[in-house]
Amino acid sequence: MAPRAKDYLKSLSNDIPSSIVVFLVALPLCLGVALASNAPLFSGLIAGIVGGIVVGLLSKSHLSVSGPAAGLTAIVAAAIISLNSFEAFLVAVVIAGVLQVILGFLKAGVIGDYVPNNVIKGMLAAIGLILILNQFPHLLGDDSHFETDEGVPQDKGNIFSNFIGAFGHITPIALLIGGGCLAVYFAWEKIVANKSGFIKLIPAPLLVVLIGVGLNSLFQSNGNALQGEHLVIIPQASNAGEFLSFFKRPDWSVIANPAVWMTGVTLALVASLESLLSIEAVDDLDPYQRVTPTNRELKAQGVGNILSGLLGGLPVTSVIVRSSANVNSGAKTKMSTILHGSLLLLCVAFIPAILNLIPKAALAAILIFTGYKLAKPSLFINFYKKGWDSFLPFVITIVAILATDLLKGVIIGIGVGLFFAFRSNFRSAVFVVNDQNKFLFRLRKDVSFLNKAIIKRKLEEVPENSFVLIDTTRADYIDRDVVETIEDFMIAAPLKNIEVELRKSRTKEQGFHDLVAGSEPNSHMIIREHDKDLAKLAN
Repeated sequence: MAPRAKDYLKSLSNDIPSSIVVFLVALPLCLGVALASNAPLFSGLIAGIVGGIVVGLLSKSHLSVSGPAAGLTAIVAAAIISLNSFEAFLVAVVIAGVLQVILGFLKAGVIGDYVPNNVIKGMLAAIGLILILNQFPHLLGDDSHFETDEGVPQDKGNIFSNFIGAFGHITPIALLIGGGCLAVYFAWEKIVANKSGFIKLIPAPLLVVLIGVGLNSLFQSNGNALQGEHLVIIPQASNAGEFLSFFKRPDWSVIANPAVWMTGVTLALVASLESLLSIEAVDDLDPYQRVTPTNRELKAQGVGNILSGLLGGLPVTSVIVRSSANVNSGAKTKMSTILHGSLLLLCVAFIPAILNLIPKAALAAILIFTGYKLAKPSLFINFYKKGWDSFLPFVITIVAILATDLLKGVIIGIGVGLFFAFRSNFRSAVFVVNDQNKFLFRLRKDVSFLNKAIIKRKLEEVPENSFVLIDTTRADYIDRDVVETIEDFMIAAPLKNIEVELRKSRTKEQGFHDLVAGSEPNSHMIIREHDKDLAKLAN
């Protein structure tokens, strides 16, 4: 049942602190994604505002947060160069939004339902590890690389080289601030875990940011404060006219350019896939296990991209890092998402100077803690206990995402998951057991053409003067190739004096029915009750 107005009001005590957390997480990521995309910095903030307010209002997801995503940076950067202007690229963003709305009406959102759970968990764990590796340099004071939530483009190095290289560029003040903030975060979580009352309403990330700003102010009195690239940098306007100049308009003169349309189609497909994957992951994290209508989500994302492109913003998707921070901070409804977008708008418009006092080391502490929550060691242990069929797709998804990017890694994970699903079905679809010269062939689940070779080989191994029971009552599907293999065996069985009994349900393959009904009266292919020994084998 959809939440009512009073439900949103009741949840404000949770949603307001959560919106502050998401705002603090989203602020540097919006700027970092814009920087990574070679786009104006303000375009990332526009996408964050639109993703929060517009998509938040239209979507029926309770906890998902939308904004500019690092997974699109390579596409965006290449498109801006190929189209020769950012304004031409904005036309492609609008086209992408229109196509997403069409995909929503075509009910393409069902794609997200086919992603295995272990792949989704692997994606979340990979994002957590990326956050830790990506933000640890900022904790150490190496701010030479921009912030993203899904990795670092190859031309900027990679998360592993940047992580290792950061130990050679440690800034002691940043390490003190970042390390202190991270310690406070872990301690605060333990302190408030079993508490109730007002202390529960204090968001840990806000406390961490205030501590970070306070510590940096103390160091400033000694002339050792963090400055420049070590702090958040938001474009500032001296008046309303200058602020409005940050918004760009699409250049509609390029609407007939095929390259613009190709970019729009690419953005629509990739952004839709990322959003659907994120929605699946967020619904999995939701403590209330609410389900998001995926087709409605595609429409909401489409409208968000249309508006973002018209205002001069980057393309938006549902993003897992901000969404995870939203869940972990205790949000209950989409009011948290909407309020975070409103905070972005108000703070960027009116108090950018205050936001520019926040040390990146303090924000890194927040994101590292979020990454830890997504990639806890207990998660790996739980999947290991479930067996290799679950553990390997989970781990391979993580490795693939770390080695490539989010979308490619998930596709690889789905492929591995399908392989293990086929392998499991292949191994369990055919069960063969014998007691001296009595043989039981039981077909179970879906018996595909992949099982034909093993069935044929096992039937050929049946010695002369044997009795064979072929039980198909537990098979949901039997491929025609397998039916023909069994038919060939039954026809040839009298030559080796093999008696064959076929046990089938009334709803089974018509081919089996025709075969048995059309057999010769004196043939060894008969249908009869099992003897006691064979009954033991069958059960």
